[in-house]
Amino acid sequence: MADLGEVEPLLRAVADHEVVTVGSPADAVAQLLSAVSADREGLGPSHGDDGRERARQNLSKNAQETIKTSPKIGGEGERKWHAEWALLPDGLARDVLFVVDGGRFVAVTPGVPSAQAASDGAERLPGVVLPGLANCHSHAFHRALRGRTHHGGGTFWTWREGMYAVANRLDPDSYLALARVTYAEMALAGITAVGEFHYLHHGPDGTPYEDPNAMGLALVEAARDAGIRLTLLDTLYLAGGLTADGHTPLEGPQRRFGDRDVAAWAQRVSGLRVHTSGGPAHLRLGGAIHSVRAVPRDQLALAPDCGVADGMDPLHIHLSEQPAENEATLAAHGLTPTQLLAEEGVLAPNLTAVHATHLTGTDIGLLAAAHTTACFCPTTERDLADGIGPARALADAGVRLSLGSDQHAVIDLIEEARALEMHERLHSLQRGRFTPEQLLTAATAHATIGWQDAGRLEVGARADLVAVRLDSPRTAGSDPGQILLTASAADVDTVVVDGHQVVSEGRHRLEGTSRLGTQLTAVLNPLWDSLPPTRNTAGD
Repeated sequence: MADLGEVEPLLRAVADHEVVTVGSPADAVAQLLSAVSADREGLGPSHGDDGRERARQNLSKNAQETIKTSPKIGGEGERKWHAEWALLPDGLARDVLFVVDGGRFVAVTPGVPSAQAASDGAERLPGVVLPGLANCHSHAFHRALRGRTHHGGGTFWTWREGMYAVANRLDPDSYLALARVTYAEMALAGITAVGEFHYLHHGPDGTPYEDPNAMGLALVEAARDAGIRLTLLDTLYLAGGLTADGHTPLEGPQRRFGDRDVAAWAQRVSGLRVHTSGGPAHLRLGGAIHSVRAVPRDQLALAPDCGVADGMDPLHIHLSEQPAENEATLAAHGLTPTQLLAEEGVLAPNLTAVHATHLTGTDIGLLAAAHTTACFCPTTERDLADGIGPARALADAGVRLSLGSDQHAVIDLIEEARALEMHERLHSLQRGRFTPEQLLTAATAHATIGWQDAGRLEVGARADLVAVRLDSPRTAGSDPGQILLTASAADVDTVVVDGHQVVSEGRHRLEGTSRLGTQLTAVLNPLWDSLPPTRNTAGD
């Protein structure tokens, strides 16, 4: 294991914004990027020619056309809202008038009496208004696992078998249906943008669909229908695991996650960029490296420069979620996962380390020196028995914090923010480890998923508004400035995304006569038909 003295030169180089050269990208990647044409039709082998496959292909083509021709997400024309309370960048303010035009705030004015605002045509927002919340780490298909994985004991690794079983049953049309209702559930919780860590790429046997991005395009369409912004973090996933002897091949359900190598990954994502170029304003594209377990070291070094997440495009990675990952990386490379990323030039300001649960002091220093972000997913980390990560230590070192609902044990960014504080209390035996303002900053970290102009109630920002009721059994009597410590997603009344009202009086615009819970049930139950109950027996 490398000690701090061995990595101090690297720390200084990153802190001074120097480039730490580990080797240039492979010629194959460079040749690929220069050779990609504007026409991506027919990329990759067909997945079959039966009627069901043709339906999938038609869905993909229709999704592409719909995405390209869909209207901009930004609102049209001026609209006004009035909030009794609002959490502005300078703090809590009363009687705030918001004027929105073209999907952005053109005026934010405190101290406007409600009667005056009403006479001026403003719509009333109940309770306290927050900026739109950012769900910076999501696996949409994991929503199917909620309430299905609690038979007996087990660990993260036994839970994973149930996840694989669900993944193996999805195709583009069922993925679209599942993601649509999952993203709508996010909107109900006040989430206005999501970072989707997407690795469910190919058919169940690993063969690409006729359009190799059919699954990703289903997510793009789902987010549009749900009315939230999407950052599609297309994920590099090449190996089935890591041992002291090296990486193991993809097996079984994992085969559909993998591209052949970094060059093949970059080729597929370049096709996705072509399909969505000039397309919907609700979409950003970025990249992800699944983990050091799933990407061999020689490929890891190529990933940042292959064209998937260049410059400041977001790049995310699962990092040190489980002690077993650290142990395997130490056995194979003599380094912690964070030190391996540092040596291969992956640490950078556009990198978000998801979970970052089991870190050394050296790891924290490396992440801070590279100006990275750490994304905590507290409800998932406790559901999977991952552990409690060093959130306060990372923040004190200068690492930005963001939040995600990950496997969606619950979809509630307010609870994720509160759990960040509560887990720190359990670990430190002290209260007040994060202020309410710091928790709100973590819950609105849109910039870490590529939306630098969102997450603040100020002129020029994207017009996202989340009204949280102050008169529910949970929030009655609360100081509006401490709402994240008392409320839940059930208290969200109104959600506006880029000037469009997506949730009104606690109902999503997709609901109509069918409540979202009914829609979720109709989508989720068929995925489990004929599957045995998930067993998480500790001895398995």
